[in-house]
Amino acid sequence: MKSKIYILLGLLAVALSSCLTSKKVNLLQEPDGKKIPSYVDTLSFEDYRIRIDDRLYIQVYSVDESLTKLFNQGMSASYARQQMYYNDSYGTNELYTYLVDDNGNIQYPMIGEVPVRGKTTREVKHLLEEKLSGLVTQIGNYTLLSVDVEVVNRYFSVIGAVQSARVPLMKEKVTIFEALAMIGDIADYGDHSKIRIMREIEGETTIRTFDIRSKDIINSEFYYIEPNDVIYIQYMPGHTFGIDHVTTTIAVVATTISFGGFIYALVLRTMNAVERSKK
Repeated sequence: MKSKIYILLGLLAVALSSCLTSKKVNLLQEPDGKKIPSYVDTLSFEDYRIRIDDRLYIQVYSVDESLTKLFNQGMSASYARQQMYYNDSYGTNELYTYLVDDNGNIQYPMIGEVPVRGKTTREVKHLLEEKLSGLVTQIGNYTLLSVDVEVVNRYFSVIGAVQSARVPLMKEKVTIFEALAMIGDIADYGDHSKIRIMREIEGETTIRTFDIRSKDIINSEFYYIEPNDVIYIQYMPGHTFGIDHVTTTIAVVATTISFGGFIYALVLRTMNAVERSKK
């Protein structure tokens, strides 16, 4: 009788161990130094630095409409911007942007190679304003020019225990929580304790792992994502047999007990039959 009880208790423990608890999935929990880690306050946000294969949208503004059209492929400033965003929606904005080549340069009309890799858009803006102002001065036009520079085709990707997607970044600062909200949050059995971000830094791919359940995330280096980040969320171990509702838990426990009783009775009957055959 005792062995039967032990078997049933063991099966019950296995079933309950798979139950999904709030501790495993709730966000912004207080670090406890054990299961919920704490993170050093390293929050910082640096302007994005241009990389190879980025595409730059460059718009020149001037009170001289002829100069504006000269540097904006024959279009006015407002029309050029409209066309760029329209074509971005259809994935054809290559006609209105400049590709950063393998040497980290763009080819700009009437100027030639412009080194942009590793620079911020603000630094490229000032560089182009300087070069273009020098150019128009040489041709006898002293009109002031202003340049607008943006990185387009900015995306991040999410894979794993989520609705996998490649999502456009619509603003400069996007937090990890906003990124997950964009793709519909983590699946029930996604492992919140081991979120991985694959990120390119200085031409090398790095992998960072963190626990998104910790409240300290909002002050850490993991809070903001960057263009081209790949967020990977693995499944919890044994998620296939997981239980996420009370009713399901009760049903599984009842089924487990019934099955355990059946197995016990079958084993007992077999053992008795063997004993009788020996006599």
